[in-house]
Amino acid sequence: MSHVTAADGTRIWYDVLGEGDPLLLFNGQSLDHEMWDGVREALAEEHRVVRMDFRGTGGSDAPLGKPYSLELFVDDALSVLDGAGIGRAHVYGFSMGGKVAQRFAERAPERLGALVLGATAPGGGHEVERSREATLALRQASTPAGRDKIAELFYSPDWAAAHPDTVTRILPRGPLRAQRLHYDASLGHDGWDLLPSIGAPALVVHGEDDELTPAGNAELLAARIPGAKLLVLPGLRHGYLHEGGAEATGEVLDFLAAHPL
Repeated sequence: MSHVTAADGTRIWYDVLGEGDPLLLFNGQSLDHEMWDGVREALAEEHRVVRMDFRGTGGSDAPLGKPYSLELFVDDALSVLDGAGIGRAHVYGFSMGGKVAQRFAERAPERLGALVLGATAPGGGHEVERSREATLALRQASTPAGRDKIAELFYSPDWAAAHPDTVTRILPRGPLRAQRLHYDASLGHDGWDLLPSIGAPALVVHGEDDELTPAGNAELLAARIPGAKLLVLPGLRHGYLHEGGAEATGEVLDFLAAHPL
């Protein structure tokens, strides 16, 4: 594991596993790199996988004096690539990380290979909104009562009960103020106008029964990004990448193999 220092002095954590075309992973809102446990190992069989923690989470610093933005997260990601000596990489963004990935495609297209957008949305007025109940669960995720609600939004009950460690890894971490800064950064995203300009090969992956980010958002993204491929996984919720396991990761690997750097 290593750190790079962003332009404003914030230290950003990252690690690297595997060999092959680089693949940069973007975490969900207020989640740290552990959300990829079990997934990145499979990805690393074919790729040089780079995990990073956005500021405010995990091993990265958590400056709290100024707002966060997705553009700021992109700057941090570019610092990570520079620190790892990587000029160009595939990007796989999950949930809020998928919104960061959209901004990455806009900001640094010359450094992007293929793009995977998982369980995410375009933001703004076109986004298919989650229910009030799901929004409330997200806001309460740091409380003991919120844990079970978040687990139900990510996974089927039986799967969640059988995998308590995975449930723990998808709960928000870090200072509450940083969690709010993440929430506000994600809420402020509107990628509608930038999506048609994405020239990278794109795969949009979503669980059919996702209530946290409704699956209609995947259809919007796939229709808006030129040539994008849409994969909706039946019976899966927001945490498709864990509960869907081998199938979901296999589809991502096949897609990336079709678009080598």
